[in-house]
Amino acid sequence: MKTNQPRNQLRIIAGTWRGRKLGFAPVPGLRPTPDRVRETLFNWLAPVVRGARCLDLYAGSGALGLESASRGAAEVVLVDSNPLVVHTLQEQLRLLNADQVRVVQADTGAYLRGPAQPFDVVFLDPPFREQRLPEAIRQLEAGGWLADEAWVYLEAERQLELSLPANWELYRSETAGQVGYHLVRRHLLE
Repeated sequence: MKTNQPRNQLRIIAGTWRGRKLGFAPVPGLRPTPDRVRETLFNWLAPVVRGARCLDLYAGSGALGLESASRGAAEVVLVDSNPLVVHTLQEQLRLLNADQVRVVQADTGAYLRGPAQPFDVVFLDPPFREQRLPEAIRQLEAGGWLADEAWVYLEAERQLELSLPANWELYRSETAGQVGYHLVRRHLLE
């Protein structure tokens, strides 16, 4: 599906910043979650995103975290290791006056080895074909990063087989082109 948007630009779909077009860093391989996928995801998350604490790992363009903030998330943390990506995200936050969003420059694995803060919603959209999801999932579950009934969004290449912890339940799963996207609900172990 073609869009008329210029390269390195995304559009916030709904909420406070609805319709705002934002630039993102011209980094090879950086691919914002498409509008159609974001719209579906945030329809799924509509009952929980307002007032939630959200963590966007592998933030890249910031599309998922910024969409969350636009839709009323109380706090959003964007994590990315690329200095150009981080700088561009910080510029976007200044333009939006987004006080509820902060950017952390860190490798995701290193960040998740740090002191944990439980989040209600986590977005995991690592670079394709780098096999980063299994370790990030393990660190999120073992490290205290998830609220008792957290939601985790996973985006990866379509053919990737998901291996989830026993207390994670696949809530929704769709594909769009070569992308598989999944929403998972974490439950407390009994």
